[in-house]
Amino acid sequence: MRTFFLLFFLLLAPRLFAAEGYIDVTAPVSGKLKLFIAPTAVLSGQAPAETAKELPELFGFDLAIAGPFEISADATSPLVLKSSVGVQGETATIECRLVDQVLNREVAAKRYTGRAKDLRRMGHAFSDEVLRVLTGQKGPFTGKIAYVSKVSGNKEIYIMDYDGHNAQRLSNNGSINLYPDFAPSGKEVIYTSYKKGNPDLYRRELFTGLEARVSFRSGLNAMGVFSPDGNRIALVLSKDGNSEIYVISRDGKEVSRLTKNHAIDVSPAWSPDGSKIAFVSDRLGKPQIFVMDSNGGNVRRLTTSGSYNVTPRWSPKGDRIVYARKEGAFQIYAINPDGTQDTQLTSAGSNEHPRFSPDGRFIVFSSTRDGGEGLYLMRADGSTQTRISPNKGQNTHPTWSVNW
Repeated sequence: MRTFFLLFFLLLAPRLFAAEGYIDVTAPVSGKLKLFIAPTAVLSGQAPAETAKELPELFGFDLAIAGPFEISADATSPLVLKSSVGVQGETATIECRLVDQVLNREVAAKRYTGRAKDLRRMGHAFSDEVLRVLTGQKGPFTGKIAYVSKVSGNKEIYIMDYDGHNAQRLSNNGSINLYPDFAPSGKEVIYTSYKKGNPDLYRRELFTGLEARVSFRSGLNAMGVFSPDGNRIALVLSKDGNSEIYVISRDGKEVSRLTKNHAIDVSPAWSPDGSKIAFVSDRLGKPQIFVMDSNGGNVRRLTTSGSYNVTPRWSPKGDRIVYARKEGAFQIYAINPDGTQDTQLTSAGSNEHPRFSPDGRFIVFSSTRDGGEGLYLMRADGSTQTRISPNKGQNTHPTWSVNW
């Protein structure tokens, strides 16, 4: 009888869990859970007032933009997020709990200790944990976004938290630097720089600052993107006079040409399993998105609407491809890999360079909607479009790393 009861409970538990109100964060926003974020308490040592204020604001931003939560001012809400913080010298400790007040139980609880300057990262880590517990999939909030900014007067590569905080410059050469892309590990970035006169491809280690020039052939060495296993890089080379898609080894020594066409072929993007590459070609007269096998075979056209479609990127699950279409202004679209369900996601301003978050919940992109060119975040269905740029300068070409 006990075996039967246990089996019955295990079968019933997911239904009970769903009945309590927990919903799929990847679904369209509806039936939001009311979440009260309690003021941060002092755990030990000192907790500066700005720190106590910062954590609730961080949790509110993370979980509101995720979709399933409605941040409430009512302390009797079904869910309550409680946090405590202590700072002693250069060390900070935070304790976080998510409490279900209906069932009177903790849904999630974590304690983090680290450098005081990493307190925001620890807070984002708990937001990741909340999504993992409630949806089965960890959040992307401890990831970083690399991008191009002209805030210094030149186009340099910067990196920041996903919400726009803690921006820091990676390149500092006073030249033109473009097209950053993270390695699958999140510990390296490749980008194109003109710092030696030619647009060459560089690879930079984020934690050591070590840098290597991995492709410096005559002409373009641009739009480099790591393969899912991190061992290869797809990029655009014009060493033979025309822009074509190539694949090189991570050290740049091995080279394989994928496209052979009189047209311009650019913007390679790997599928998550590494078997296919989406790219842009004007071989039919206007830029369109095409897909080919990763060895260059079986080329087929993907987009059939619009006359100017560029910058494709695959979702982490491989079920959607985002890109920008120019019809007056640029707008972000998403399409299935078989060409169906071609859907417009943005409408305000001019919007370009879409990139999925590592978990596929969000898309980061650049937009002119508020003047200048800023970085924005939206859910994968186009909802909750929010500016995240750390300044009013020109910020473009964002890309999102795996969680740190």
